[in-house]
Amino acid sequence: MQLDIDIRKTLRSGQRVFQLNARFSAEGQRVVVVGPSGAGKSQLLKAIAGLMRPDSGHVRLDGQTLLDTQQGVNLPPQARNVAYLFQDYALFPHLSVRQNIAFGLARGWFNPRHHHASEAVDYWMDAFHLGEVAHQAPHELSGGQRQRTALARALVAQPRALLLDEPFAALDPGLRVELRAELDALQRRLQVPMVLITHDPQDVAVFGEQVLQMHAGSIESPEGTPDFYIRDEISF
Repeated sequence: MQLDIDIRKTLRSGQRVFQLNARFSAEGQRVVVVGPSGAGKSQLLKAIAGLMRPDSGHVRLDGQTLLDTQQGVNLPPQARNVAYLFQDYALFPHLSVRQNIAFGLARGWFNPRHHHASEAVDYWMDAFHLGEVAHQAPHELSGGQRQRTALARALVAQPRALLLDEPFAALDPGLRVELRAELDALQRRLQVPMVLITHDPQDVAVFGEQVLQMHAGSIESPEGTPDFYIRDEISF
């Protein structure tokens, strides 16, 4: 995966003004963006996914321009073919596990049928051991089952990259270790490129093939990270 980012965005909430001003290039299968809460990590991820439009700049993935404000290019999220895993998983509460996963294949906003038949859905339900809870609603699931359902929904459409927003933050410490190991093994097996944002050093230790450190809306080169590729040309 080649990721080329150069974006600027001014965000306002009441009297507070936040400047996102991120410019970097990264390569590899696992890119981790680490930084404290409020650093702008989620906004950066949303800009890649097309869920937030920067005021200016560009986003390029594997040579394809997803956004270029000068050229008037802004591909909608569904055309970018990247999967976004929200921190709270964003499962549809009125849909079963099977329907939630099938929604990843849906075109438009029509809910999949209760007994939606799909080899792809069956494959990912088996891969994440969700068969026994196929017809349960999200509120009936454990934290680990909810995350597995969200991951299955993200992967069922065969995305070109997986974007993960603090994927283990909502889990208790024991489950966090277990699911971190599961995601590690899954990514190695599938070789789906991923961009993961976190403030947890353990996430960096497991997934940090390349590490970008973010602070106050900007990317900073972290000290002591030898296997790191970044061009840092950022200023406010």
